[in-house]
Amino acid sequence: MRKYTCLLLLYLFTSLALSAQNSSPLRKLQLAELAITNFYVDSVNEQKLVEDAIRGMLEKLDPHSTYTDAKETKAMNEPLQGDFEGIGVQFNMIEDTLVVIQPVVNGPSEKVGILAGDRIVLVNDTSIAGVKMPRTDIMKRLRGKKGTKVKLGILRRGVNDMLTFVVTRAKIPVHTLSASYMIRPSIGYIRLESFGAKTHDEFMAAIDSLRRQGMKSLILDLQDNGGGYLQAAVQVSNEFLQDNDLIVYTEGRRARRQTFKAIGNGRLKDMPVYVLVNEFTASAAEIVSGAIMDNDRGIIVGRRTFGKGLVQRPLDLPDGSMIRLTIAHYYTPSGRCIQKPYKKGDLKDYAMDLEKRLKHGELTNPDSIHFDDSLRYHTLRRHRTVYGGGGIMPDYFVPLDTMRYTRLHRQLSAKNIIIDAFMKYMDSNRRQLKKSYQRSMPSTLPTNCRSRS
Repeated sequence: MRKYTCLLLLYLFTSLALSAQNSSPLRKLQLAELAITNFYVDSVNEQKLVEDAIRGMLEKLDPHSTYTDAKETKAMNEPLQGDFEGIGVQFNMIEDTLVVIQPVVNGPSEKVGILAGDRIVLVNDTSIAGVKMPRTDIMKRLRGKKGTKVKLGILRRGVNDMLTFVVTRAKIPVHTLSASYMIRPSIGYIRLESFGAKTHDEFMAAIDSLRRQGMKSLILDLQDNGGGYLQAAVQVSNEFLQDNDLIVYTEGRRARRQTFKAIGNGRLKDMPVYVLVNEFTASAAEIVSGAIMDNDRGIIVGRRTFGKGLVQRPLDLPDGSMIRLTIAHYYTPSGRCIQKPYKKGDLKDYAMDLEKRLKHGELTNPDSIHFDDSLRYHTLRRHRTVYGGGGIMPDYFVPLDTMRYTRLHRQLSAKNIIIDAFMKYMDSNRRQLKKSYQRSMPSTLPTNCRSRS
């Protein structure tokens, strides 16, 4: 019976292949999937087969067209959407034990009495300490739907017995603004880590607070800001610009030109602004930097930005997965596309760009940076020369600190040795550190130093 089934399938495949000789490439792809699923020597996961095919197609395009499965899509979107559901702690792993860095203010963990420095060792009577459980599995156990309960076993310095807390999960806000304070009299400082759905609200709340403290000029820190939502970048840029000033425009082969302009209701139109950027400032953060520079609205300080001038459209698939397909370039107000060059399908060369910049001396010496004259543009008011073709070159160059960013430092950092040493010191000296600072803990920590649940 099995022999006849195989012969029937083979006959069916051959017939379909012959009838599809002049049909579309899509039909060819379907036939390939049919052949592998039915005739391959070993069993295959059909779902994974299709996902691998999608990834393979996208990898041959630009470096920013990607596919993510349902779990990856959810994890990717949470920081931008502004909230998730969980117990409300920032944590890190110290010697395979989860240590609470900071409970979210007014979050469910803080409300039941969980403190910074607590070690979560049990989740619903399952040990998560000393078992080398992957971080993703730990987060899966801690997160859950709003209103559900989770029992935590906690060890606390100075307390001999294990403490037990029952935490009711809730919606936890994710902030894209990580710091705002007066850096000196009349000068405010705001750091944005990304551009999400609530970035503009957070930004304006910080502006109002700093103005009450006497802020007359602003330092906007976009260093290491990898971007996010274009609309959030447009909203922040609008606050600095005059009515009808161009912020950014996008255009692609099938995507009509879309123009974004200031609408004249900005509350920072007359405030001096200085924007800090570096080689990890990308995408939406480059939109803000380009809008301020090209309109001669402020001063850009730092090093040449990453150079991501491609626009992705999210295409949601029925199972919760997503294709992020590049559909257009974005252009700064002077008309320059700042996407750095790439070879289609060569993701390794693209990923090595920053290493090449370092080796060529660009991160330490501005004389090592050369722009093609064909990519010369001019700002809109003062007609200063600016260049396209790969990131935004700042008005004032700040070289990389070579005393810190040595080869040894990069190796230590890549292996998390520096972060681990910092965490251990903070954990061991928490009481003394609290006495030394008015605020017992920083409002946020570097992204690679924490996870949220």
